[in-house]
Amino acid sequence: MFQSANIPQTVSKELLQKRLPELREELLEVQHKLRENKAFATIILLAGVDGSGKGAAISRLYEWMDTRYLFCNAYHEERSESESARPNYWRYWRDLPARGETSIVFGSWYQEPLRDAVMGKIDDAELERQLSAINRFEKMLAYENILLLKFWFTLPKAEQQERLHDIEAKGKKGRNFIEEWSGAEHYRAAQTAGEKASLQTSTGYAPWFVIPSQDPDVRDLALAETIAQSMKKKLESGNGKPVSAPAVVTTLSQANAVDAIDLSATISKEEYKEELEELQDKMAYLTDRKRFKKFGFISVFQGNDAAGKGGSIRRLTRSMDPRNYKVHPIAAPSVEEKLHPYLWRFWRRLPKKGHSAIFDRSWYERVLVERVEGFCSEADWMRAYNEINAFEKELTDSGFILCKFWLAISEEEQLRRFKAREETAYKNYKITEEDWRNRLKWNEYAIAAGDMVDRTSTRYAPWTLISSEDKRYARIQVLRTTVNALEKAMKKKDKDKEI
Repeated sequence: MFQSANIPQTVSKELLQKRLPELREELLEVQHKLRENKAFATIILLAGVDGSGKGAAISRLYEWMDTRYLFCNAYHEERSESESARPNYWRYWRDLPARGETSIVFGSWYQEPLRDAVMGKIDDAELERQLSAINRFEKMLAYENILLLKFWFTLPKAEQQERLHDIEAKGKKGRNFIEEWSGAEHYRAAQTAGEKASLQTSTGYAPWFVIPSQDPDVRDLALAETIAQSMKKKLESGNGKPVSAPAVVTTLSQANAVDAIDLSATISKEEYKEELEELQDKMAYLTDRKRFKKFGFISVFQGNDAAGKGGSIRRLTRSMDPRNYKVHPIAAPSVEEKLHPYLWRFWRRLPKKGHSAIFDRSWYERVLVERVEGFCSEADWMRAYNEINAFEKELTDSGFILCKFWLAISEEEQLRRFKAREETAYKNYKITEEDWRNRLKWNEYAIAAGDMVDRTSTRYAPWTLISSEDKRYARIQVLRTTVNALEKAMKKKDKDKEI
């Protein structure tokens, strides 16, 4: 969920000076329109690791927006006597903004369950129960005409440690908003708890926006632009119904995990032949073991058109028993499939234990092709992230090993491969008019792919992002990742048996 956290992002002074006045004008315009028609209220919820700049971001919003209609509610661990004498959510109800107003929430209803989970005061079952209660609360807010925008600020661990050290060195120990549970000491546990919360409570009507916070200008502009565009969209809808917010909006071409793939990686022909044989032998051994019958194996291939998904799949399955695996090329849904929920056709293709299923394109087409081409509504693809995460969690909890691959090539390499397909008789079937049309939307697909990875790369089903400029390199990476996943799962099973 936090794949983009470690990607350095900056903004030039020239772009900042150009964009900032425009953005401030947009924020004020939507704020004043909202104040006039009182169509809804807005809540901006800020969370994330300590040291990521939540307080600084709030200060900037106060600088950029009209403070007459903007107020901030900060909630601390210690409740007042009045708050302690009432139910937990009373103080949040007390402070809800009226229609026409905008509220910033700092230390929200997420604070207590996340802190207790990180500090070991509650188990996973209790955390899930409290997150389910949060979902019900936020759904009610959405249907009561409150636009809820939730932002999680991320930082690499090393940078967080450096920032907190600087704060202490400068004698700013009096910051009363330091949150021990999300500090450097508990970094991993806080990231894990934050991911669980994000996955379970990111909905179409109350999504989480994950914003890398290494560069304060990038962070604050991404925050402000998303707020402005979300409020504008809700004002324009005019129907009073919950409106799904967009993914993080920014004119800064903010990098995501897909953008950060190093496309220069290569492997020599000699290394390729040697490793290919070795890894395929391991695949044959692992999938023929008795232990494999305790698992099911599912592999998902997505990527740019002409990135070499088919070639990687053929090398993966070459040494597998054809009786025990099936490759599913996924195209547009049939008439029958359209009459069912979109995950139905994938449930029907799942393998049984001891067997494998390889998906050449998959359920992720809902948040890629269907999103970009407008084949489903925005509300449908926005809610799909959570539905897909829940689907994959059920698969892995049931003993299925799931490997997800995104194969990436450059726009220039794709053009070269398209032309080669047109000029080679036995490759003509691989190139269609649809491929050329999709190419015209390269940027839209790049944004959708970045959002997909950021919102669906989980601890139990992470994405593996692979450069496919060199096809041989991509094929080896796919095999190596798969072999490692199978070996890891089987070793864990053996260790659990010994215990």
